[in-house]
Amino acid sequence: MKKASDLFVECLLEEGVEHIFGMPGEENLDLLESIRNSPIRFILTRHEQAAAFMAATYGRLTGKAGVVLSTLGPGATNLVTGIAFAQLGGMPLVAITGQKPIKKSKQGQFQIIDVVGMMKPITKMTERIMSAERIPSLVRQAFKCAEDERPGAVHLEFPEDIAVEISDRSPFPRINVRRPGPDPKAIEMARQCIEAARHPLLLIAGGANRKLIRNNLESFIEKTHIPFVTTQMGKGVIDERSPYYLGTTALSEHDIVHCAIDQSDLVISIGHDVLEKPPALFSSQERKILHINFSPAIIDDVYAPSHEVVGDISHTLWLLTEVVTPQVEWDFSATRKIGVKIRELFEGGSNFSDFPLKPQRFVADLRAVLPIDSIISLDNGMYKIWIARHYPAYEQNTVLLDNALATMGAGLPNAIAAKLVHPSRSVVALCGDGGFMMNSQELETAMRLGIDLVVIIVRDDGLGMIKWKQDSSGFNTFGLDFTNPDFVTYAESYGAQGFRVSSADEFKSILRNCIGKKGVHLIDCPIDYSENVKVFTDEVASRICDV
Repeated sequence: MKKASDLFVECLLEEGVEHIFGMPGEENLDLLESIRNSPIRFILTRHEQAAAFMAATYGRLTGKAGVVLSTLGPGATNLVTGIAFAQLGGMPLVAITGQKPIKKSKQGQFQIIDVVGMMKPITKMTERIMSAERIPSLVRQAFKCAEDERPGAVHLEFPEDIAVEISDRSPFPRINVRRPGPDPKAIEMARQCIEAARHPLLLIAGGANRKLIRNNLESFIEKTHIPFVTTQMGKGVIDERSPYYLGTTALSEHDIVHCAIDQSDLVISIGHDVLEKPPALFSSQERKILHINFSPAIIDDVYAPSHEVVGDISHTLWLLTEVVTPQVEWDFSATRKIGVKIRELFEGGSNFSDFPLKPQRFVADLRAVLPIDSIISLDNGMYKIWIARHYPAYEQNTVLLDNALATMGAGLPNAIAAKLVHPSRSVVALCGDGGFMMNSQELETAMRLGIDLVVIIVRDDGLGMIKWKQDSSGFNTFGLDFTNPDFVTYAESYGAQGFRVSSADEFKSILRNCIGKKGVHLIDCPIDYSENVKVFTDEVASRICDV
């Protein structure tokens, strides 16, 4: 016989849980005590939203569901953005919230909202635990649901009177279920489709970001020599130093990389769905779309495949590598020219000597300094587009950005989680001044955990991306400027080291000095976003795909 909270923790251990991120309340105290007496490491954060971001990123990097804990009411509502981040981004997450006693009220409706109902639109599963007897099956189902394709968020509500019940139940054993492979006839149709094309092109998206997929995708590309572009969340699936890499779709349409899509007559879409802000892909008489994913395509105005191969992506790619024969009729001359244009366009970023830094110089210096396997964790802002477009990723999951919910405030918490998963690798949180201040309190969490982390604040004293949109729409600048604290002093108040970039050449040397050093280092880097309209509005509007 055991207390229900102890049984719950036994079930978490059976699932392989090593960390729980969160901010508990009095409704979680029995569970917190059970966690204290277990091998699980509880990581107290300074805000529930940040805890959910950390748990989601843990899931993204490991493939195992991250776990986040909060109390009822305001604690649960603070989780919502982080849970939506996991759900839209395809990251496995299990959220646990407390609740007042459900069998006998002692405080009326104080702090009580319908948390289960609130979670329904943003999770794959949400359940209240009604008795200790239900804990083993619900925990097993929660983790299975979170980790099954497409991964996402689930929620369990654990009332405090259920947590003290006594039970003789045991955890359900964790089992690994192999994903189904594709239908042989679908593979044959895909083979015919690929071999019949004249200008095939690969589009690699976030759903392809799995270790086994990378190996089989590399084999397919090496055999066929079909060039590829990536979505933002597909960066790094294949080493972008590859001669077959053309670029990343940092915008939805009309950028230079879209010229390659325009020149293709078949786009082989690997792991893409419309929950990530997509490049516009339309099937037509001129172009077919071959959808390869774990699940069927969601048909949308910007995504309508002409053929689908549904099943384990890695298995699908292995089968296609076996059966597809490269064709002499394939013509990649136009896409090769586009690739050369892209490389020429993006080279020379380090030649910009203006200060505050131009984005091209910032990205070039960042890539020049960071080791190959360094992880950069991006908040959401204008710099995300510049990074996606200009920063080559060499390894999987080394550019952590969100192009699904695209929320601000996630860069620093995600970087902390990445460092916990990969303690031996350099991790950089890349934040705008707007996004950083949404969860800047997590500097204390990083200091308390004793991790080594670099935080770069790309400072323009305003909401840079919205300013670009406002300007491009012909509106006057309004409502988007603010003042900032002295970020160097702010970092030092937490015990971190602060640095301020004061010239174009200084950023590179400061960053090089911080990488690999012990402790938390914050770099205040002013940036000049005047290039936004020139590059992403004027040049895009005037671009003609002449190849």
